[in-house]
Amino acid sequence: MDFFLQGFLVCGGLIIAIGAQNAFVLKQGLLKQNILPVILTCFICDVILISMGVLGLGSMISKSQMATVALAIVGALFLLVYGARAFRSAYQGNSALALSNKAMPKQSAWKAVLATLAITLLNPHVYLDCFAIIGGIAGTIPADRKIFFLAGALCTSALWFFSLGYGARLLIPLFKRPMTWRVLDFMIGFVMWGIAFSLAQYAWQSY
Repeated sequence: MDFFLQGFLVCGGLIIAIGAQNAFVLKQGLLKQNILPVILTCFICDVILISMGVLGLGSMISKSQMATVALAIVGALFLLVYGARAFRSAYQGNSALALSNKAMPKQSAWKAVLATLAITLLNPHVYLDCFAIIGGIAGTIPADRKIFFLAGALCTSALWFFSLGYGARLLIPLFKRPMTWRVLDFMIGFVMWGIAFSLAQYAWQSY
């Protein structure tokens, strides 16, 4: 259960940060256009990439102590910066979400899926998140417990995308308030710094 919760929180801290992908899903939800195909595309991409990170690349990296320690250090530094940006956003009250008020022409499901794939797979951060961060953390977990970590991470992905897509019309009035974004950014920063501390502690103990 501890590893499931760890995977749930780690993936949650990374996936909730509002970026191009989440803004696209939210916008599709608001327009009520191709919500299910878009959500499933995002989730399937996460299943493949996170699984590769946890069970594939993460396992390969865990065989080398030097590589694991190096990855933990890089991951800690990245998350410190990531968290600092979230705290800065919370302090300044800047929302990273910018939805156009103009109506979007209705598009086919295939075009929506292709657009989702482009937004997801052409973003270099998705590989850093899935391979370097999630995979690196999974590399520090015993092999027979990684499946629980993976299950927690994928549960977060499914819960987030379905909630974002179908709950968009309920969420958008709330997220128009600057204070909501401040609280969300603060929570993201807190989670990121907490993970960074645990990675730095692991690297120190393993060195």
